[in-house]
Amino acid sequence: MTRLRGFGRPCRSGQNCRVPSALPDGDVAPADGALPETALSTLGQGGFGFYVHVPFCTVRCGYCDFNTYTATELGPGVSRQTYADQAIAEIRLSRRVLGEARPVDTVFFGGGTPTLLPPRDLTAILGAIRDEFGLAPDAEVTTEANPDSVSLADLDELRAGGFTRLSFGMQSAVPSVLATLDRTHDPRRVPAVVEWARAAGFDQLSLDLIYGTPGETMADWRTSLEAALACEPDHLSAYSLIVEEGTALARRVRRGELPMPDEDDFADKYDVADAMLRAAGLEWYEVSNWATTEAQRCRHNLLYWQGGDWWGVGPGAHSHVGGVRWWNVKHPAAYADRIRGGVSPAHARETLSPEDRRVERVLLELRLADGLPLDVLDGDGRSAVPEQVDRGLVTVRGDRIVLTDRGRLLADGVVRDLLP
Repeated sequence: MTRLRGFGRPCRSGQNCRVPSALPDGDVAPADGALPETALSTLGQGGFGFYVHVPFCTVRCGYCDFNTYTATELGPGVSRQTYADQAIAEIRLSRRVLGEARPVDTVFFGGGTPTLLPPRDLTAILGAIRDEFGLAPDAEVTTEANPDSVSLADLDELRAGGFTRLSFGMQSAVPSVLATLDRTHDPRRVPAVVEWARAAGFDQLSLDLIYGTPGETMADWRTSLEAALACEPDHLSAYSLIVEEGTALARRVRRGELPMPDEDDFADKYDVADAMLRAAGLEWYEVSNWATTEAQRCRHNLLYWQGGDWWGVGPGAHSHVGGVRWWNVKHPAAYADRIRGGVSPAHARETLSPEDRRVERVLLELRLADGLPLDVLDGDGRSAVPEQVDRGLVTVRGDRIVLTDRGRLLADGVVRDLLP
């Protein structure tokens, strides 16, 4: 029997810091970006972060459904060279909207490939956040990077400019798997960039892997895990491949050129990953994420999963403050036009009801190793807990419900049973 998926990318507001290509409908967002006082009154109580979306890629990977663009897709009036100034303008807008906010706890540059921008641009954007809001003394500042998009000099400059954490998109160590994913880097480069990162002074280093690619054998997956662990990362994310509609990969599957990924294969590979990572000293703290210590957990992602506040900068970026969620216009040209016009780039927004926020807590916090407070469940949800315990999917620890190892494989089904 096919096992239900519990080990893909987090849903809704916790999309692994990525911007999906399709934007939802919503209410009209005001041109000045103003937020209701009810949202501002609790700003930062659950943490405060910035997500900076850099929508540029050298090539489009066949599986990618994120809001990214190659040079030929940008259109007139848009370039990498002007992007930092546009992002800084939105950061200044955010200060006018948010006022005297608390210092920023986390900053995450995602994409796309943020490191296609020169380090001086990335550090200038970070500097604008620091100037407008201040950074907490222990602020976590992450950028994603492809192994072929950075040099030792780049990493030195990023570290000197205030970046504290790197997340490399390794995906696989097997050339044939990378080719199916349309990834262009040489897997032999990964150990080199990790060594450069350590030399530059980064002591928070994460690697991203994808499993379940059509044609990937279990031996291939073990090879990728072994190669990643040989780099001694502080953090590792492993996500099952999702075939998204509209992507080149989906078209290849539809034409029969590649088989649809198999759910049981996903589960078997997840089990192997968990065993190998635990044996190497990395413990899971979210269904798809492992870290060597609590201090090495990605605090920015935790801010998403635990309902904190963040401002998303860039085309299509999503933000959340005090129960109000909004998202920017999608295309870089439309974003640039809004910024040049001095108006908010927000396309639409929604105000979450207390029930919406409760449901999202169940969806996201149950995926965490620390579990979900039982009192977040409604009466029907609490009544469903004993059956989940009997099935060996959850345990109750004090006042919290926590997924078991088996429950992680069936997390989506557990959530459905707890939200009847």
